[in-house]
Amino acid sequence: MSTNTVNSTALPPTVFADRSDERLVEDSSPAELLRGFIRRMRSGDLGMVPVLVGLVVIWAIFYFLNPRFLSSRNLVELSLDSATIGMISVGIVLVLLLGEIDLSVGSVSGVGGAILAVLFVYQGWPLLVALLAALVCGLLIGSIYGLLYTRFGVPSFVISLAGLLAFLGVQLWVLGSNGTVNLPGDSWIIDFANFWFLPDWASYALAVLAGLLYFGLRMLTIRKRRSSGLSAPSTLSIGIRALLLTAAIGGLAYYLNIDRGIGYMPLLWVAIIVIMDQVLRRTTWGRHVYAVGGNEEAARRAGIAVNRVYLSVFALCSMFAVFGGVLAAGRLQSVAQSSGGTDTNLMAIAAAVIGGVSLFGGRGSVYAALLGMLVLQSITSGLNLIGVAAEVRYIVTGAVLVLAVTIDSLSRRARRSSGRF
Repeated sequence: MSTNTVNSTALPPTVFADRSDERLVEDSSPAELLRGFIRRMRSGDLGMVPVLVGLVVIWAIFYFLNPRFLSSRNLVELSLDSATIGMISVGIVLVLLLGEIDLSVGSVSGVGGAILAVLFVYQGWPLLVALLAALVCGLLIGSIYGLLYTRFGVPSFVISLAGLLAFLGVQLWVLGSNGTVNLPGDSWIIDFANFWFLPDWASYALAVLAGLLYFGLRMLTIRKRRSSGLSAPSTLSIGIRALLLTAAIGGLAYYLNIDRGIGYMPLLWVAIIVIMDQVLRRTTWGRHVYAVGGNEEAARRAGIAVNRVYLSVFALCSMFAVFGGVLAAGRLQSVAQSSGGTDTNLMAIAAAVIGGVSLFGGRGSVYAALLGMLVLQSITSGLNLIGVAAEVRYIVTGAVLVLAVTIDSLSRRARRSSGRF
């Protein structure tokens, strides 16, 4: 009798340890995946569903108004135009995850472009060295923001608002009396931002590589979860997702190859988004960012170096702003006093918010910079194609931003009522 009892207790558990908390469950079958998705929707955990639905609706409306909107040529231009400000938005996502804001990214991007142009054109520095110098300046700017915030308690809103004005002046000072610096036509950064595209075969190889990479990373996650006694998705479901991802990227590559194909600049933008997403989800630093954004005091009591997190995030935000300014300089083939101005701040911040990053901190994904920027650039491109005035674009963009924030507030309220934070 005792032997049977011992054998029965030695059997592996049929219920995984994380099944006691539905927020930690990793669905292990397609049916459970669907039920988990419905459960998350009902509890207010909307994720990127609203922005994906919105993007489909926007594309359908503009295609109905002007079929050229979904032409291969227009989509290639849309991807190129999205990458510059979209790179700036990557940094905004990081800051918003902490529940903070940076209003100076437009001015900082203009300073970055100006530094690159002046060092390269007037001082004769090698282009790559000038690029690295601009990125280092971005890191220094963000580090100053972080020090002001952590050491003196100055609100990020005030710091970045002051930076918006100050670095606008720095940009005018760097450019000097000419006000505009034209990059040489044979500069590789101009070719990179406008004329370099993947060969057809390379774009299809990229689709296969993306599917294999996704499958490999997910299999590592499955192995770790199972070794910890946690539930995990089935290998079949992961394989199906990997195949669907490969087919989607391959189909997109085929359609874009009808015109010019996948540009190097948007490819770099997407690659950085994927890398930053992995860093946030799979590294200690990334988990600390979410922890500080979710509850700073709890993170501090847990032993997290909160000030270091703030310092690193502000530094990265300014660096990405400079990176976007450098790409914009290559795209426009020049840097002027207006670079980084107009609606650059609006677009970068709005893209992150529309993409699903919570203004309250602690929730969101770097992919918000991709999806949100595609939404905004689709609105701009579509309205231009149907001949709508610029003021209407601002009105529509503002309305979409208010709608995104409203959805975020409602979903946050739903999560609280269902016990999900």
